[in-house]
Amino acid sequence: MIERSSYYKWMNRKETDEEKLNHELSQIMLEYHDEFKGILGYRRMTLWINKRNQTHYNKKRIRRLMKMMGISSVIRRKRKGYIKVRPEVTAENVLNRNFEAEKPNTKWLTDVTEFKVIGSPIKIYLSAIIDLYDTSIITHKMSVTNNNQLANETFEEAVKRNPDARPMFHSDRGFQYTNRVFQNKLTTRSMTVSMSRVGRCIDNGPMESFWGTLKSEMYYLTKFHDINILKHEIDQYITFYNEQRYQEKLKGLTPIQYRNQALNQLNI
Repeated sequence: MIERSSYYKWMNRKETDEEKLNHELSQIMLEYHDEFKGILGYRRMTLWINKRNQTHYNKKRIRRLMKMMGISSVIRRKRKGYIKVRPEVTAENVLNRNFEAEKPNTKWLTDVTEFKVIGSPIKIYLSAIIDLYDTSIITHKMSVTNNNQLANETFEEAVKRNPDARPMFHSDRGFQYTNRVFQNKLTTRSMTVSMSRVGRCIDNGPMESFWGTLKSEMYYLTKFHDINILKHEIDQYITFYNEQRYQEKLKGLTPIQYRNQALNQLNI
């Protein structure tokens, strides 16, 4: 039990400036947590608050307040196992987990992932190419069939958007990338071919990381019953990822902002 005088003293006390600021920050966090469907961890929550409000709060403060309010980012689900396919044509792992790039269009990674639609036997297969310099998605294509055409169209679109690019091209040993037609596309454009080792998903780590981010921040948050809605949301998320999703490792910029900054400097 506390004394009645102490209780009323506490009730009538004035809120300090620090407490007022924490209260305002808490309200902003709740708004952003709702707006971005819970995908912001404390690092990107700090980036968003500072970017939108022209402030300079540190991560420790934001983390502490988020913990007090019980706010946290969505948790990624573990990736399910997949059936390994014997490759027809292989290449060495030239990339060798060196996931750093000094400038755009020097290292490209690619892969295909799948999405299920509730109540339908149809799946959506998403093929994408990521640039290791800025982790931007250079291009992506979707299809209800996981075939060579999907990988070919993804590659052709990437080349169309970056006609002078001659990057190292890294993939796993899936059938889409080990066939001779696709390999000829790479050699014709003088690209260095690199492939992950068998059973070593980490060799294509940044691509796997993007799939995990996309699924945890968009796909797992909603039950999709309509294939067209799912495709639309995938397109929307990739646009958000490229153009609005700030990344601490990119100095607080979005992938496209970081990419354009570098391309502008190279053109000077």
